[in-house]
Amino acid sequence: MTQVTVFDPRTPSIARVYDYLLGGKDNFAADREVAERLLAVYPPIVETVPESRRFVERAVTWVAGQGITQFIDLGAGLPTAPNTHVTARQASPGAAVAYVDNDPVVISHLTALLAHHSDRVAVISDDLHDRDAILGAAGLRAVIDLGQPVCVIMGMILHFDTADAAASLVKQYMSAVAPGSYLIATIASGKGARAAEFYQTYNASGFAAMYNHSSAEFASFFDGMQIMPPGLGDTRRIRPGWSKFTAAPKRPDRIVAGIGRV
Repeated sequence: MTQVTVFDPRTPSIARVYDYLLGGKDNFAADREVAERLLAVYPPIVETVPESRRFVERAVTWVAGQGITQFIDLGAGLPTAPNTHVTARQASPGAAVAYVDNDPVVISHLTALLAHHSDRVAVISDDLHDRDAILGAAGLRAVIDLGQPVCVIMGMILHFDTADAAASLVKQYMSAVAPGSYLIATIASGKGARAAEFYQTYNASGFAAMYNHSSAEFASFFDGMQIMPPGLGDTRRIRPGWSKFTAAPKRPDRIVAGIGRV
């Protein structure tokens, strides 16, 4: 029996807002309305959101190049090209990926996308805050061996928790994976009046609150891990494995990213 995804297109979804900002077509009028309000306050968001995706692609490629063949993509969002399993398999053929999200539209799209490419790929429908349920899910266990190193991806999700809660969430997952595992993480971060107006506009949209974490708070999410070169910083300046940051135009509002190793 085909499962019907039930949702109200009049209620905006942050996953579909991101989809719109990434130039996707899996969004509705309510999503586009929120996105346009955010764009009116902070036009560069149309650049920063894709920057996060490009960093994750570079990071996944680099981590796969270190011999990691398993990836858990938490809060995966709507499918974008290339998807995590495609990127990982370019560097490590046969890499396994578990996508996790709790948005029914995201789950529907991921399931449909992967219906004919399901070998060593799983889609898990659950709240990423329920670590035990996610890591114990039969679908995830069918493709991921937690006794072996894995890469946990937390792209643009940790700013939806307070700094303490985000640090705790990272610790929960990274304490459950094998030594040699990696964390890829990105968050939005900004300074000044324009950033304050952006967060105020976003938080008035009815989504889960977004927190503007400082660089020091972001660094605390990697406590107990070895931070991979060149360190934590602006997504535009990080090339994983390089000894130095690359040059990039200065901008007070940015996506901060990094890779950690257990």
